[in-house]
Amino acid sequence: MGSYVQAGVGQVPVYQSGTEVLQQLQEKWKSTSPAPCTAMYSSVFGGIILDPAMMLVPIDDHMVHRGHGVFDTAMILDGCLYELDPHLDRFLRSAAKARIGSPFPRDKLRSILIQMTAASNCRRGSIRYWLSAGPGDFLLSSKGCPGPAFYGVVIPTEYEQCREGVRAVTTSVPMKPPLFATMKNVNYLPNVLSIMDAEDRGAFASVWVDEQGYVAEGPMVNVAFVTAERELVLPAFDKILSGCTAKRLLALAPKLVEAGLLTGVGTRHMTAEEAKRSVEMAFVGSGLPVLPIVEWDGQAIGDGKVGQLMLALSDLLWEDMKSGPDRITVPYQ
Repeated sequence: MGSYVQAGVGQVPVYQSGTEVLQQLQEKWKSTSPAPCTAMYSSVFGGIILDPAMMLVPIDDHMVHRGHGVFDTAMILDGCLYELDPHLDRFLRSAAKARIGSPFPRDKLRSILIQMTAASNCRRGSIRYWLSAGPGDFLLSSKGCPGPAFYGVVIPTEYEQCREGVRAVTTSVPMKPPLFATMKNVNYLPNVLSIMDAEDRGAFASVWVDEQGYVAEGPMVNVAFVTAERELVLPAFDKILSGCTAKRLLALAPKLVEAGLLTGVGTRHMTAEEAKRSVEMAFVGSGLPVLPIVEWDGQAIGDGKVGQLMLALSDLLWEDMKSGPDRITVPYQ
């Protein structure tokens, strides 16, 4: 055990070596079951880590103390990564907007994420990955950082389709300006506060409405509506994050037009007043993939029950996740 220094609240241990710190961390993780992550990749370490005690990010990483980082995700279902490539493309677009480079070319980033998933042995869950300006110093500018850093983790989750309806509220938390809303950066404090606002009011999540009265997005999801004319509408992506799952929904939904269930599919600016007259509403995001909303700001959406069209859209996405073309089989050992 390390030495101690006297402090106002008692003796604080001073660890002399990394071995002592690792022992403390490993003891901590013994009481945490299951671990929230089953594998991590770090370009700082230069490899994949399976010991939760070592899944760490340096404190001088500019993503940690300045928020200079971007991230993205992809779902794992039945041993396959779903839509990794669209998410990875968006990830690199976000990094370019945030003026963050990459320690590796795109193909190597992709290969690392697949290998990390394989090492985790996780068959259902998600991966999340980050590019940061990297460790270096505690200044605002990243000029003192030797180079960008890349991190990824595997998060086991036993998720299923969402069949029950939830409540939503309009948040009073200001939404991000378009520059920051359209890149998936690590500054999620507005998102955190908006979902806490919703939870305080007994709702599942909140919805942002912009200054012009147009519906924007949720704190970690897009929103979708079926109008009284049975048209599927999602808010335009010009001022909000372009959701990969939302875009996939728009690509699959014409099948319901062909079946005569929907009359049209598209994106446009939609006022909250108009949106609340919809017959169906849902949150749309990677881990859902469609979550029906039955009440917004205390007002029933449609008849206040889960609608059949959103369930049909959910089925389309779920089937695409299980057997569609954009799946990568993970090479588990």
